[in-house]
Order: sequence, then C-alpha cells, then structure tokens
Amino acid sequence: MESLAQRAALLRESLHKSQQATDAVVSILGSFDSRLSALDSAMRPIQVRTHAVRTAHENIDRTLRSADVILTQFDRTREAEREIQKGPHENLQGFLDAVDRLRSIERFFSSNRSYRSSDGVLNHVNSLLSKALVKMEGEFQNQLSQRSKPMEPDRLFDCLPSTLRPSSESQPEGGKNPSSENQQSPEAAVYSPPALIEPKFVPLLSKLAQQLVQAGCQQQCSEIYSEARASALESSLKNLGVEKLSKDEVQKMPWEILESKIGNWIHFMRIAVKLLFAGERQLCDQVFECSQSLRDKCFAAITKNSLATLLSFGEAIAMSKRSPEKLFVLLDMYEIMCELQTEIDTIFVGESCSQMRDSALSLTKCLAQTAQKTFSDFEEAVEKDATKNIHTDGTVHPLTSYVINYVKFLFDYQSTLKQLFQEFKKEDGTGSELAAVTMKIMQALQNNLDAKAKQYKDPALMHIFLMNNIHYIVKSVRRSEAKDLLGDDWIQRHRRIVQQNANQYRRIAWSKVLQCLSGQGLTSSGGSGQVGSEGGNSSGASRAAVKERLVRSTRYFRLVSCTIS
Repeated sequence: MESLAQRAALLRESLHKSQQATDAVVSILGSFDSRLSALDSAMRPIQVRTHAVRTAHENIDRTLRSADVILTQFDRTREAEREIQKGPHENLQGFLDAVDRLRSIERFFSSNRSYRSSDGVLNHVNSLLSKALVKMEGEFQNQLSQRSKPMEPDRLFDCLPSTLRPSSESQPEGGKNPSSENQQSPEAAVYSPPALIEPKFVPLLSKLAQQLVQAGCQQQCSEIYSEARASALESSLKNLGVEKLSKDEVQKMPWEILESKIGNWIHFMRIAVKLLFAGERQLCDQVFECSQSLRDKCFAAITKNSLATLLSFGEAIAMSKRSPEKLFVLLDMYEIMCELQTEIDTIFVGESCSQMRDSALSLTKCLAQTAQKTFSDFEEAVEKDATKNIHTDGTVHPLTSYVINYVKFLFDYQSTLKQLFQEFKKEDGTGSELAAVTMKIMQALQNNLDAKAKQYKDPALMHIFLMNNIHYIVKSVRRSEAKDLLGDDWIQRHRRIVQQNANQYRRIAWSKVLQCLSGQGLTSSGGSGQVGSEGGNSSGASRAAVKERLVRSTRYFRLVSCTIS
C-alpha cells in the first residue's frame, strides 16, 4: 500500500508538472498568435506593393510587345511605300508584294482601332493604296498592249492537224479539201490552241487583275483587258484573210469569186473557233481566275465583233438567191457549223455569251433550211428544164450527165445529209430521206427526158434517145454509191425500160423497111424487061429509099447493141 501510495504521489506530481508545461506552451502559443497577427499586419502593405509591381511589369511587357508589333507595321509601311514610289516598271513582282503588305497593314489597324495612331496610319496606307491602284491600272494596260500581238497565219497553221495545213502546192479553197479522203475525222484531229501571250507573263497579269478586282475596279479592268485583246483578235483574223463584207456586197459578188471566199470562210471558221477563240477563253480563265463572271464578260466583249463578222458572211450566203450549184457549198458550210457546234457551246459558256451561242445555232438552222429548199428547187428545175438542143442522133442529153454528176456529188455528203434531214433508217432498213430525195430527182429527170423525146419527129429516133439516156442513168447508178441507196429493184425496173425502148426502136425501124420492100415499091422493077424512062426513075428512087432505110436501120441497130451491152 505504501508502495502504491508512493507511485500515486509520483503520478500526481508528474501530472502537475505536465499541466504546468501545457500551460506554459499555451501561453507561448498565445503570444505567437499575437505576434503573427502583428507580423501579418506589417507584411500586408509589402504584399500589396509587390502585386502592384508585378502587374506593372506585366502591363509593361504587353505594351512593349504591342509597341514592337506596331513598330514592325510601321517598318513594313515604310518598305512598301518605297516600292510604291518606285512604281511597277522596275520590279513588278516587288510592287505587287508591296501592295499585298499594305492591304495586310490596313486590315491590322482596322481591327485595332483602339490604338491612338490607328487613324493616322490608316489614312496614310489608304493614300498609298490609291496611288498604287492608279499605277497598277497603267501597268495592266501597258503590259497588255505590249504582250497582245496579232497572231501570224503561219503560227496558226502550225497549230492545225497536218492534213488541214495549207501547202505551197495548193492553198485551201473550196469546201472539200482535195485530200479529204485521207484526212482524220473531226473527232480524231488534234488542235493545239496557241499561247496568245507568253506564258511567263500570264501570272503577273493575273495578279494585277486580282489586285484591281479586290480594289473594286472590275469595270476599268474589264475595259482595259477587252479593248487590248479584241484589237489583237481582229488583227489576227484580218491577217488570216477575214474581210468585213456587208450582206449586199456578198449577194452581188460573182459566183466564181464567191465560191472561193466560201471555201476560205470554212477554214477561217475552223481556225477562229478551235484556235483563236479557244485560246482567248483559256487566257481569260487564267488572267481572271479570281472572278468567273468577269471571265465570261471579258470573253464575250473580246469575241463579239469577230464572231459577228464571220457569222454575217454565212448568213448572207444562206439568204442569197438559191441555185443548184450553191447546194454543195451550203452543205460544206452546214457541215463545218455542225462540227464546231460543240466547241461553240463549250467556249461561249455563261450568260454573257448566250446571244453569241444563239447566233451560231441560228446560222446552222438557216443553212439547213436553205439546203433543203435548194433540193426542192433542183428537183423542180430538172423536171421543168426547157433546153431544146437535142442531138440529131439521139445520144445522151447534157441534162442527163449533169444530173447524174450532181447526184454522185451528193453521196460525198451522206453523213452531212443524214444529219441535215435528221434521218433515221426505216424499220425495214431499205429507205431513207436521202433515198427518197434521190428518187424524186431521178423521176424528175425521167419525166423531162420523156418530154424531150417527143421533139423527135422520127418515132424510132425517139426510142433511141430514151434508151441511151436511161441506160446511161442505170449504168452510172450501178457504178456509184447510189446503187445501195436506190436498190436493185430500181435498177432492174429501169433496165427493163431500156429494153422496152430498144424493142420499140427495132419494131418501128424495121417496119418501115418492110413497107419499102412490099407493095408497089418492088413491082415497078419486076414484069417486062423493058422499062420506060419514068418507070426507070421510079424504080431507082425506090431502090435508093430502101437502101437509105437499111443503112439507117443498121447504124441505129449497132448503136442499140453497143448501148445495151
């Protein structure tokens, strides 16, 4: 118990000391709290000043960065100004780069109007851009006038397929080229539009145009470009041989001269559309890459007069007085317009060129209508031909050979005629519009020959005439492409007509011979051996008549045999 009491006393003593230590610590901590509060109160102004200094440093850094950017813009402005003052003549690319820098500076200060210097800088930059714009317009015009040179004919000919290039031996005249059989088809022929302006200058022109368009000068830019290129195009066509002829001048021109000009016109149309107009479209697309509407507008302005000059000549021919010899040149003209129609629709694209497309299509339709009417006129002219210079021996009439040659020439234009008549073969595959027209012409010729045959007083000679002419027709058809078109039935039917006329000739010719051999024609030479003077004369006259009939019949019979064979 004493031991326990001692331990309890020690424990109480320890607890008392611990309590004293705790109180001392609490007292010390309490004094620290008051000291910390005093220290915090003392540090707060320092913290405020430190934050203010840090904020000031950040503001200074931002200001310095902004000032650096502004100073950089000022430096760029001074550099651009030096280039603008020099002008575009010495260094066009540098001048254009300076304009781009000025536009960039303008955008920068327009979006940072809070800067005190923004308004002043913007005024200065806009003033420089105005000066630059005037100089760019002048340079654009100067560059175009220097680079837009007329194309020489030789350069254009070099861009044509080899089969269409004129040679020193024969210049291209007339609708059909003499070597047309060996020519490539229009689809296979390769045309290479020439570079109307040296390619190295085109990007610079494009940049100038883009700058002018961005500055809102589309109208001035369009006028400058169109005037320069239109002049070059018209000069190129003039050097080629294209003439500005009024419709009255064309219609009053002698046929020999007109036929030659029509042949040239066909080649001019091909060169103009496939080379010159195609080249102008390509150049427009490159220069005005920034604006589709401006491309179409400028191209229409450039080509309007040139195309109108070419189409006007074609319209004058289509509306001139119709005659059979004009049919083939009409077909040639219609053929080239059909060939070029796809290119015209592709090149003259857009609303600005709609009237020009319509004019070309209108000429194509007008040529087709005139050609169709000429067909009808020819058929009527054949049937009503009143030529009376028939041959006394019944040989082939000039009208027959003329019509047959005319029909043969038609078959050189089979594909064109099928397109002209918008022809499709019938279900049985034996007929066509061209076949119907050909048969009508042949029937008109036969009707005319029947009328001419009646001019012969000798019936036998009339049948000789019909036999010779119809046999000539049949033989010519059998040796030409008309054979497949008209058919074997037509040939056999007309061969029978030839044979019928031959039989009629023999019947009529020999019936007269028999008449001379019968009756009193022979009795005067028979009976008594003595003949009076009058009887002798009568007998001699009868024998002479018989001899003449035999000689004539023999000659005609040989002609018949030769003709039928």
